[in-house]
Amino acid sequence: MQFPHRYKKKEDIEVAAFLAATIAWGRRDMIIRNCDRMFTLMQNRPHDFIMSGDFSGLGTKCVHRTFSETDLKYYCRGLKACYTTYGSLESLFAGAGNVWAGMTVFRQTIAKANKGLYSRHIADADSSSACKRLNLSLRWLVRREGPVDLGIWKSIPPASLFIPLDIHVGRIARQLGLLDPARKSNDKKAVLALTDKLREFCPEDPVKYDFAMFGMGVAGEEF
Repeated sequence: MQFPHRYKKKEDIEVAAFLAATIAWGRRDMIIRNCDRMFTLMQNRPHDFIMSGDFSGLGTKCVHRTFSETDLKYYCRGLKACYTTYGSLESLFAGAGNVWAGMTVFRQTIAKANKGLYSRHIADADSSSACKRLNLSLRWLVRREGPVDLGIWKSIPPASLFIPLDIHVGRIARQLGLLDPARKSNDKKAVLALTDKLREFCPEDPVKYDFAMFGMGVAGEEF
């Protein structure tokens, strides 16, 4: 989360949000170190780096675990197409009609810019995937309350967001009775069910509970 907060320009924040969330798995210290390396590769001007085509100079070295400079180049090429086609990432998602449709358009536009090839690092919203990292990026960009989220996208309401469901949030949700404990899969069906339940508490901003549930899960809370 610290990486989108480093930037002031809207487009830099957007790019940082999607890329930082993309490699947000594994040990926290490793994620932070490798995010820093990734944005250094982008000369700490991520949007200009993409739109100028400077990403063509990237090599094949590892950036983070299975995400390499080749994957970063793929993502940059796709993001350039998103900005060129839609003007902004916010316009892309807002024009799609809903969050899941936006994720599909996002993934398809990126693939089209890469000769129709799809990346394992960008989840398929039309599958059973929870799309955790994409939902996390959207939470950062859309939610307008609290010190964590940035809230720079004004045309998408927080009410339309879905929970970024990971193992920690899933475990706490089952302990609290918000998800069926007999169903262990943290998939799209679980995302829809949990978000619907959270909307009963706060229909205008159901995802506001994510940070607390994640923190409780990491801390190992039991109920």
